[in-house]
Amino acid sequence: MAQIVLGMWTTHGPTLSTTPEEWLLRLPADHANKAHWYQTGRYDFDTLVEMRRDEGLAEKSSLAERTKRNAACRAAIDRMADAYAAAKPDVAVIFGNDQQELFNDALMPAFTVFNGDAIWNEPSSPEQAAKHPPGIHAAEWGHKPPAYTEYPGHPELANYLIGDLVANGFDITRASQLPRLDNHWHSGIGHAFGFVYRQIMRDQVVPHVPFITNTFFPPNQPTARRCFEMGRAVGRAIKAWKPDARVAIFGSGGMSHFVIDETFDHQIFAALAARDAEGLCAIGEDWLQSGSSELKNWIAAAGALFETELSGDIVDYQPCYRSEAGTGTANGFVYWN
Repeated sequence: MAQIVLGMWTTHGPTLSTTPEEWLLRLPADHANKAHWYQTGRYDFDTLVEMRRDEGLAEKSSLAERTKRNAACRAAIDRMADAYAAAKPDVAVIFGNDQQELFNDALMPAFTVFNGDAIWNEPSSPEQAAKHPPGIHAAEWGHKPPAYTEYPGHPELANYLIGDLVANGFDITRASQLPRLDNHWHSGIGHAFGFVYRQIMRDQVVPHVPFITNTFFPPNQPTARRCFEMGRAVGRAIKAWKPDARVAIFGSGGMSHFVIDETFDHQIFAALAARDAEGLCAIGEDWLQSGSSELKNWIAAAGALFETELSGDIVDYQPCYRSEAGTGTANGFVYWN
């Protein structure tokens, strides 16, 4: 029977693949945004500065702090990659999200499972790079290979999981090919998956199943509870899968961004440590919007991992601020083995 031997939760954002100086490329967009999600409200930049004036965010976003936190994130990624290599999984399941890389307003499924033989990725063309928001193209090396590359899917496991999920009341979209959209800013698998391939698996990608969740775009975002229940069903199905395979589970995304909320992030860590399923399921939709919505991938992975005997702790947590408004990305890393 299959055995889940490793669980990993990791952030995947641009701060992990850019220099501390390049983090500031996003500042003009921060100032222009009139509706930053923070906790359960939406605020412009100046309002956030006033709301958070007592948190010392000017110092926390200084070059010295950015440099220190960047180095700590790189060290944490190395520890995650070393743990992955040591576990020697045969197969992986990756819970990630799509930010209109594969899907757009023509079709936006809530849950998609990729069940094809090959998952491809490639660098952006100059025309695509010109369409990227400021600061995004600089991070591309962290989730895209230097040339067209195909990675192994796992159709047998994917089809088995799809069948089990449908039998248990989940409506699943399936894709056996990645789309190539005309005049689109992106091609290939999304960054939630590419980051894991390049920086955690160090380009040694095992056969795997991508679970692609619409965390970002209303109105069909699955709730935290639905994500947890879906992950739990996946975990139970894997443990009943007949092949003798060592399986790794990933939750790729989060933590709080594009405005950082350290208190909220530590609540997530506490729920993982306590295996507090209800604490995760009860998080309201107002808390899981914009970039913070990617924590639903962590919640799905928790569903798959809470009923295993694996255990572990936080590798590191680095709130990577770029402004006195608290904009930036909180980066967190956890593994269980």
